[in-house]
Amino acid sequence: MAKCPVLVILAKCAPCVPFQARTMSPSPNALSEDARSGSRSEGGRYTHHQGKFFSHWLTLRSRDESAIARALSVARVDMNPHQVDAALFALKSPVEAGVLLADEVGLGKTIEAGLVLAQLWAQRRRRMLLVVPATLRKQWSQELLDKFQLPTTILESRSYAERCKAGDANPFDVDDAIAITSYEFAANKAADLARVPWDLVVLDEAHKLRNLYKGKSDAKRASALNDALRGRKKVLLTATPFQNSLMELYGLVSFISDEFFGSQQAFQMQYASGRHSEARLNDLRHRLKPICHRTLRRQVQAEGGINFTKRFSITQDFTPSDDEFELYEQVSAYLQDPSILAIKPAARHLITLVVRKILASSTFAIADTLDAIIERLQANQALTARMLQDFETVDEVGDELEAPDPSSTDMPGSEALQAELFCRNLEIERLSGYRDLARRIQSNRKGDALLLVLDRAFAMTENLGGRRKAVIFTESKRTQEYLRDLLEANGYAGRTVLLNGSNDDADSKALYADWMARHAGTALMSGSRTADMKAAVVEAFRDQRDILIATEAGGEGINLQFCSLLVNYDLPWNPQRVEQRIGRVHRYGQQSDVVVVNFVNRKNRADQLVFELLEKKFRLFDGVFGASDDILGSIESGVDIEQRILRIYQECRDTARIEAEFAALQAELDDSIARRESEARRTLLEHFDEDVVRNLRSRREGMLLRINQYEGQFLRLIEAECPDARIKDALVELEEGRFAVSWPPAEAANAGLLRPDAGLGAELVQSAAQRETPAGVLHFDYAAVDAQRADVREWLGARGQLRVGIVTIDTANEQLQSLVCSARSDDGRVLSDETAARLMEVPARYAPARRVADAPPLLAFEAAVQRVLDDAAERNQAWFLQESERLDRWAEDQRLLLKQRVDALDAQIREAKRTLRQLETLEEKARLKREIKRMEQQRDDAMLDFYQSRKAIDLQQDAMLDRVEALLRIQHRVDILFDVEWTLEHTQS
Repeated sequence: MAKCPVLVILAKCAPCVPFQARTMSPSPNALSEDARSGSRSEGGRYTHHQGKFFSHWLTLRSRDESAIARALSVARVDMNPHQVDAALFALKSPVEAGVLLADEVGLGKTIEAGLVLAQLWAQRRRRMLLVVPATLRKQWSQELLDKFQLPTTILESRSYAERCKAGDANPFDVDDAIAITSYEFAANKAADLARVPWDLVVLDEAHKLRNLYKGKSDAKRASALNDALRGRKKVLLTATPFQNSLMELYGLVSFISDEFFGSQQAFQMQYASGRHSEARLNDLRHRLKPICHRTLRRQVQAEGGINFTKRFSITQDFTPSDDEFELYEQVSAYLQDPSILAIKPAARHLITLVVRKILASSTFAIADTLDAIIERLQANQALTARMLQDFETVDEVGDELEAPDPSSTDMPGSEALQAELFCRNLEIERLSGYRDLARRIQSNRKGDALLLVLDRAFAMTENLGGRRKAVIFTESKRTQEYLRDLLEANGYAGRTVLLNGSNDDADSKALYADWMARHAGTALMSGSRTADMKAAVVEAFRDQRDILIATEAGGEGINLQFCSLLVNYDLPWNPQRVEQRIGRVHRYGQQSDVVVVNFVNRKNRADQLVFELLEKKFRLFDGVFGASDDILGSIESGVDIEQRILRIYQECRDTARIEAEFAALQAELDDSIARRESEARRTLLEHFDEDVVRNLRSRREGMLLRINQYEGQFLRLIEAECPDARIKDALVELEEGRFAVSWPPAEAANAGLLRPDAGLGAELVQSAAQRETPAGVLHFDYAAVDAQRADVREWLGARGQLRVGIVTIDTANEQLQSLVCSARSDDGRVLSDETAARLMEVPARYAPARRVADAPPLLAFEAAVQRVLDDAAERNQAWFLQESERLDRWAEDQRLLLKQRVDALDAQIREAKRTLRQLETLEEKARLKREIKRMEQQRDDAMLDFYQSRKAIDLQQDAMLDRVEALLRIQHRVDILFDVEWTLEHTQS
C-alpha cells in the first residue's frame, strides 16, 4: 500500500467563554480615518496584537464546526443541529466525489445546502452551480440572498442569449455569483457545463436523476447531466433517493461517482435481484454510510429543535352563473378546435394550458386575454406564450414543458392565413362574441364565495392561535386586481396589498417609497428594486394590512411564516407547485397550525376531480406536512400530471369520459405510490432514533458554544480597533451607525450586520490584520475579564514569552488554516494551546520592551505546530483507509461478474457430466463428451480472461489510489504573526 500522506487539519478552537459586553464611552469619531489608516494609538481594553489575533481567528479557512458557526452567525436562519450535521457531512471529506443529503421533507434541505455554499464562498471557491426544477429557480435565488447574502445569477433562455450577445464565450462560467439553472436547460447546455471547472454542483429534487441506470435512451436528461458533470464534486438533495427499486439508488450514487460501485450488473446481482436479505441490506448500508445522510422529522422533534404544526382544509363550493358557464363552455370548445388559426401549432400545448388557467381564474382575466388573441389575428400574426403577460410564470412553465422558444412573433404559416382570410375573419368574430360576453359579466360567483368563506377561515385561524392574516394566491394579474377591488368594496377597505412580478400599482409604489425612506442606509436595503419592493410589501402585510393577494411570480421566495391562512383562489394542477405554494406559510419555523382554503366548481366535473386528486391522492391540504416525501417522490414530475390533466380537458367532451380518464390516472398513481420499497429504505437510510437524537443534542450544545465564541471574538476585535465604540446588549454603536455581529440581534434592533468578509466588518478585520505588532510586553489584566477562566487564573503572577502564528496547509483542492498560540513562563512551564489562546482574550495593555528572545517560545511553538501536523496525519490516514476500503469493494464488484461467468460454466460442466453417466448409447455419450470438451475450453478461456481482467482491475485500482494520495498530499507553511512577552496581573479597580 502506498504510504499515507499528511492530510489537512481543521482549526482547533479554545473552549468558549461567553462574552459579556460592557458599555464604552460614546465617541462621535468611532472608526475615524486615522483608525482606518492605522495611525491610531492603542488605548482600549484590547491591544493591536490581540486585534490581529482576533482578525485571523475570524477569517481562518476551515471546514469544521467553527466555520459553520461563522456562516450561521451571519445567516438569517436559526441554528438547527440536524442542518449543521448535514452541512458538515457534505464538507467533511477532501477526497469524496460528493454526498446525498436525504432528510425527510420539511427539515430544511435548502438551509443545509446554503451552509455548504456559504462555506465554499467564504473560502473563495466560487464556481458553483445549482440545478433545480424550473419552478424553484427564483425561490432558491431569493433564499440564498435573503438568508446567506450569496449572489446568484439565473441562467435560462433569455439571460443565456443576452450573455452570449454581450460576448460571453460561456455564460455558465461565472465566479462572482452562484449559477442557477433548471434541469431542462442544464441538459440542453451540457457542453457548456462540461467546460467549467466547478468547485461544487448542488442538485435539488435529485430524484429526477434516479433513472440514470436505465441508460441514455430511457434517461436522456440524467445521462446528459452525468456526462457533463462527471468528476465534479456534487451535493444531491432529495427526500426520496429511491422509490420503486434499489436500482434507482444505484443511479443516484452513480451520478455522484461511477467509481463508487462496480458495474450495474454486479450491483443488481448483489442487492437488487429478488428479495433483500438482511445481511445484504446491512452490507449495502455500510457501503452507503460515507456518502448518504438522512434525518427524520420524528428524530428532530424528539431533539426539540422544531415545533411541527398541522394544516387544516376548508373547501368552499360555488356554482357559476349561466353566463359564466356559457363563457366557459364556448372558450373551452374553441381551445379544443384543431382548426383555429390564432395559435401556431408549435406553441399550442403551452398556450392552451395557459389560456385554460386564465379561463378558470376569472371572467375579467379571460376578457383581456381574448382581446390579445383578437389583436394578433387582426395583425395576421400568431399568438405566442410570452404575450400572455397576465400569466406571469409563462416562461417558467414553458421551460418545464421544454416548449420551443416562444420569442418569435412571426407566424411561419402567415401565407396560409392570408389565403384563408375568410376563416380568419370568422374566427375574429367568434372570439369577439366570447370577449363581449365576458365583458358583460360583472360579478363572479367564485369571488362571491371568497367573501363568504373569509370570515369563517379567519375565525378558524384565530382559534388555532394564528393572526388575522390571509394570503390569497391567484395565477392571473387581472384576477388579482379584481379581487383587490372586490375585497376593498366589501369590508376590507385599506386592508389589502398586492404582490406580483412588477408591483407597478400606485399603492405598491407608495409602500415602496415609504419603506425606502424608513430604511435608508440600513442593511435591510438590498439595492435590487424587485427584492426591496417585495420586502416593502411583505412588511406592510405583516404590520399594517390583513390580506396579501399574490401571484405565483410575486410570491416566490418570500417568508410568510407570520401568516397561517392561505387561500388557493386558483388551484394549480401540478401537485408539486401546490405544495410549494402552501410551503410559503406551512414550513419550518411556522408557529401556528395552518388553514388552507380551496374552491370547487359544482358545474365542472373535471375541476372537481382535479381537486379530489390533489386532496385525496396527494393529501396536500391536511396533516402535519401535507404531501409526504413518499407520495410526491413517487412521481417523476408534477409537470407530467399537469400535462395529463390538460389532455383530459382538451380531449374529453362528456362527463363519462372525463371520469374514466381521471380514474385511469388515479389508478396509475396508486400503482406508482404503492410500489415504494419503504422497508428497504428504512433499513438502508435510517438510523436508530436514540443515537440520532443523542448526536443532535450534542451537536446543538457544541454549535451554541462556537457561535457564542465567534460573536465574542468579533466584539473583542471591534474593541481593539475602535476603543471608543459603545457595545451593549450585543449591539455596537459606531460613527457609521448601529450594528450587530449576528443576525438575531441585528433583526431585533433593526441594526446593520457586520460580517468579517464584507463591508465595514471586513474593513475592520483587514485593518486589524495589517497592524504593526512590534516586540514588547502584553500586560494582561485578569480583573477585567468578562467571565471566569479557571485555567488562565492559575497563571496569575506569572510572566513569560508568547508567539502567535498561522499554519497554512495546501492540498490539490483546498487551502485550510490553523491558528497556533504558544506561551511559556519564565520558570520553564508551558501553557496548553487552549489556555494560551484564552489568555489572548483577557483585556491587556501594551508596553514597548526589550527584544523577545527567540529560543524559549520557539520550542513550545514548534511543538504546537507539530501537534497540528500529527493531527493532520491522523485524519489523512482515516480518509486514505476509507477510500482504500471503497476501492477494494469496487474492485470486488468488478471481479464478481468475471468469476460468475466461470462459476456458471463450471456448473454447466458438472451438470453435463451427471447427464453423461445416465446416457445409454455410445453415440449419445460421444456427442455430449464433445460438448463437455467445448464447455471446458470456454471455461478455461473465461478463467484466462478472469486473471487477465483481474490484473487490469488491480492496475486501475492502483491508479485510483494514486489519485487519492495526490489529492491528500499537502504542503504547509508557518507564518509568525508576532512574538511578545507577557504578564498576567489582577489590578484593583
